[in-house]
Amino acid sequence: MYNANNLPVTPGSAILTFLDTEPATAITYPTGTGASNVGAGTLPGRADYVISPRGISRIVYPGLWKLGPYRTDNGTGLGQPNAGSTRPFNVAKFSELYFVAAEAAVKGATTKSGKSARELINVIRARAGKWRFDNNGNMAKVQDNSAAMVAATPTTIDINYILAERSREYYAEGYRWFDLVRTQKWNELASTYRIGGTNYGDHTPLTVTRTIQPYHYLRPIPQFQLERLDVSPDVKATYQNPEYQ
Repeated sequence: MYNANNLPVTPGSAILTFLDTEPATAITYPTGTGASNVGAGTLPGRADYVISPRGISRIVYPGLWKLGPYRTDNGTGLGQPNAGSTRPFNVAKFSELYFVAAEAAVKGATTKSGKSARELINVIRARAGKWRFDNNGNMAKVQDNSAAMVAATPTTIDINYILAERSREYYAEGYRWFDLVRTQKWNELASTYRIGGTNYGDHTPLTVTRTIQPYHYLRPIPQFQLERLDVSPDVKATYQNPEYQ
């Protein structure tokens, strides 16, 4: 079979790749969906179509398999990679004890020797630096970057750094919005962001700016819940959170 740049690909080879970093050579993207049918581009000498991190958009983005596993209860195939997991979900993690303690430390809690915010965070970062398997490459990878991770931790830890580290530790686990709202940092840290264009083949990042008002920190109560309240109409009319009534 022949793929990008009319180069041959063998069974098991990549057909489309979301790159880990921006390439030194500019990617040639098509106008529209192109030959890849999703607007992916080409790089000289590569048989796989590619999309760089800056080119990720709301319509072309990588899937995420973090909590796994692939479902195999529907036959002998790979199953459904995006289906619900068949194993229990971790609602509490040991790592979060360190984050809670570190956050308390930066907010003024009295700490014991060896338990400063930086030292607590470095327990997490040291563990994160140890590789056993590379999901992206689907292969074993034994590598210890703990010393480099610990050395790169800032001397002074503030709430913004803890939030950033939490976003790395719990990426795609649904913590981020709650963390930003809980710490009243949503408007400061998320009022603007950059993302690829809105059409296939348009991978030029756009800056999106949104106005986050104080009342947005509370979400509206779903209408079906309001309709099922066993209260008088006048109480029901004022039950909704402010600005959503």
